[in-house]
Amino acid sequence: MYSLDVNFLKDRPAYQNKPERKGGIALNLPTGNMTPVYVGVALGVGLPVLLGVGWWFLQGKIVELEGKIAQLDQESKRLDTEIGNINKIKAETNAIKGETQALVTVFDQIRPWSAMLQDLRDRIPVAVQIKSIKQTPPIAVAAGQPANNPAGGLEITGLARSFNDVNDFLLSLQQSQFLKSTESRIVTATLVDAPLTPGVGQPPNGVIIKPPKVVEYTIQSSMSNIPASELIRELEKKGTVGLVTRIRSMQQIGVIPK
Repeated sequence: MYSLDVNFLKDRPAYQNKPERKGGIALNLPTGNMTPVYVGVALGVGLPVLLGVGWWFLQGKIVELEGKIAQLDQESKRLDTEIGNINKIKAETNAIKGETQALVTVFDQIRPWSAMLQDLRDRIPVAVQIKSIKQTPPIAVAAGQPANNPAGGLEITGLARSFNDVNDFLLSLQQSQFLKSTESRIVTATLVDAPLTPGVGQPPNGVIIKPPKVVEYTIQSSMSNIPASELIRELEKKGTVGLVTRIRSMQQIGVIPK
């Protein structure tokens, strides 16, 4: 006997409306605006590229800056060496200037004896005689301290007809530019017998003539600390041509101010 196999499922509406599946997988792609998708893809691809380019650019700048820093370090070391040489030259120059100035100061304090003696000849009164002139050493103000006047002073001894003549001599010395007027003073003044003139004896009749007494004096004074460059006219008057010429030469080259 034959059997009938009838499939009634195919006759159902649900089965009839269901699409038939064919081979492959169906993709459900959006069909709306695709701009956000493109922007996201562009950012995802472009941002790493930009970061890589920026990193490469920064690395190049770092290398360039490191080269400049090394160059500046070398330049700084060179300049430090030159500055050290300049400071050394300055120190040597200052030392030479100090030594030169010290020599000029000593030279500017020179008092030629020829000018000093001529000045005394011009100032001594007629009734006053000079027996000796000697230079006295400078006196320090305190132990270990330099003297105020390194040139020292003068001590004059002699005879005068009277005390007034000694005072006149002192007043005349106080007007000298080679001596300090405030430190010129009479140390001693004593009446003594006048010395006999050599070769002159007593009269043959035996009468003894006693000469009048005279004043034996000692005057002390200090050398003036006025620079010789400020005494050019006075030195010229006293005939000190050599010293004046040397001072003028030093003034021309600027060692001694005019």
